[in-house]
Amino acid sequence: MRWILVVGGECLPLLRRIAMWSLLLWEALLPIAVTGAQIQGQVGGSVLLAAEHPPGFQVREAIWRSLWPSEELLATFSGDSLQTVYRSRFLGRAHLHHNLSLELRPLESGDSGNFSVLLVDTGGWAWTQTLQLKVYDAVPRPAVQVFIAAAGDAQPPKTCQVFLSCWAPNISDVTYSWQREGTIGFGLEPHGLFANGQVLRVSLGPGDKGVAYSCIVSNPVSWDLATVTPWESCHREAAPGKTSYKDVLLMVVVPVSFLLVLVGLLSAWHCGPCSGKKKKNVCANDVAPETENAVV
Repeated sequence: MRWILVVGGECLPLLRRIAMWSLLLWEALLPIAVTGAQIQGQVGGSVLLAAEHPPGFQVREAIWRSLWPSEELLATFSGDSLQTVYRSRFLGRAHLHHNLSLELRPLESGDSGNFSVLLVDTGGWAWTQTLQLKVYDAVPRPAVQVFIAAAGDAQPPKTCQVFLSCWAPNISDVTYSWQREGTIGFGLEPHGLFANGQVLRVSLGPGDKGVAYSCIVSNPVSWDLATVTPWESCHREAAPGKTSYKDVLLMVVVPVSFLLVLVGLLSAWHCGPCSGKKKKNVCANDVAPETENAVV
């Protein structure tokens, strides 16, 4: 923020606008340090960019601009006139309030960037404020998959090694954390986390039969979670959608093998009459009617 002395006293409307545009040109030639407030918003929602100024600062004129990724004029205030009909990517989505705060709605994913408001008081002094806006997508419901590790010699009896994999589709800039049912907070053993927290390794025993684990996906403006009970996947009593590899073997491989054996038996029975001595009799019976028809 900085103070700049511009024209003093009352000016005609045309001269006032010339002074404002001259002030913008002067400001463009000076270095701008982005040290303003950081504001966060969600896609589809709204955000209010507040125009703050020192006590006793009587605003006569104001200019709102987008500085990055492209420089665009968004809204102006002069006297009693509020204008927001400037051709920019925020046309129809920028609303200037009487307190000179700028509201943007609905937000889009490409709205992140730097914004600047230039305020001029009745004495000709100018106050510049720069703000940073970061727009995030709403976090969708994550999906959790359960993988059962093969039992090794070093694995204690009646235990089950489980890998829980969590994934949130079509989103970035999120963090993953896990919570075990009955514990306070979201942290679990760091040595059991992999892939930036997306994969959790746990060792389950008979006492963990009903224990649930939740994967929490979050960003600065939203969050969501999914919960699973991994012990169910360690045994044949796995719930639908959480079937272990043993259940897949029993429900798919065994029926398919039985069907192949049945088809083989039916084929052998059907081809049996056509083999050996019986084949001649059957073939003779099949050929005779054709011979009689040929004579007639």
